[in-house]
Amino acid sequence: MNTIRVVVVDDSAFSRRTITKMLEGIKGIEVVGFATNGEEGIQKVIALKPDLITLDLEMPKMDGFTLLRILTTRFSVPVIVISALSGADKVFKALELGALDFVAKPSSSASTDLLLIREDLQQKVLQIVNHKPKGIRPFSQQPAEESRAVEPQPRETSADDTIDIVAIGSSTGGPPALQNIFSSFEHKFPFAVVVSQHMPAGFTRAFADRLNRSSAFEVKEAEDGDLVIPGRILIAPGGMNMVFDVCGGQVTARIVPPSSCDRYVPSVDVMLASCASIYRKRMIAVILTGMGNDGSKGVQVVHKQGGYVIAESDETAVVYGMPREAVATGRVDRVVPLHRIPREILIRGDFL
Repeated sequence: MNTIRVVVVDDSAFSRRTITKMLEGIKGIEVVGFATNGEEGIQKVIALKPDLITLDLEMPKMDGFTLLRILTTRFSVPVIVISALSGADKVFKALELGALDFVAKPSSSASTDLLLIREDLQQKVLQIVNHKPKGIRPFSQQPAEESRAVEPQPRETSADDTIDIVAIGSSTGGPPALQNIFSSFEHKFPFAVVVSQHMPAGFTRAFADRLNRSSAFEVKEAEDGDLVIPGRILIAPGGMNMVFDVCGGQVTARIVPPSSCDRYVPSVDVMLASCASIYRKRMIAVILTGMGNDGSKGVQVVHKQGGYVIAESDETAVVYGMPREAVATGRVDRVVPLHRIPREILIRGDFL
């Protein structure tokens, strides 16, 4: 394996040293340079041509956001944001600007608590190295809805099936993809949406609030007992799984701890299987960009119960991991670019 060259951009000397030790603990990773602000970051990127950048957002002179904008428009290099939980909304802004992923660090970086991010950072770096993801196109630069759809032959289904729920699973590249979908719905449609986005605890409430500001639907972080109703989007809380129950004729969300078998959390497989057991052919499952195979078991359950399955195509997926694994099951009905997914949902539900 070729050596992966990394530049660490952070104004804290302690953070730079600690992050470097974590990264160089990974075989095949070499930290080739440091920068204390965005201006130095640009200089190091030009001079060293790294394969990956870790980026703090709050720095003197040129901050991380300005650097991200430049990296997005001029360079093609993956960026992992390392940011404190207190800056959750800033993290999602960075993801929209083109950061590939993020790692949550303790608010007090000048302490041994920073070592707690070691496993998460190393895992995400390894995933990026192994999957060689495409860069994220900034949300404002997403293409128009019209585009060629790449799809397998759909199976025969009844044209008048009522769709009551859309269940979406996503991981790396998912936050801007979800914003793209939800902001395209100009008004509330008569179906509910549930989402499992791989994300650590403490970030999903800010994520839901951010989505809520740009969507006609009501978007909220799911709480135990929330009703699953038309016009509402429930986001599974980070670090927990979302399943469903029927009580008094109404479907409610249940927030439960993950099991030892759940490699990815919130689990897309768990959410889809639970949803399919209630809604059967009245649901659409959507698998968006992400690393790994979460969702591949779930779409098989959805298909068996008569539900409809859509996967994001390789041409727009930042990481064509989860969609590829779903397609490989032979249980996906449509494979389309991200910007076609909202229309596919509305056509399938006969909402147009």
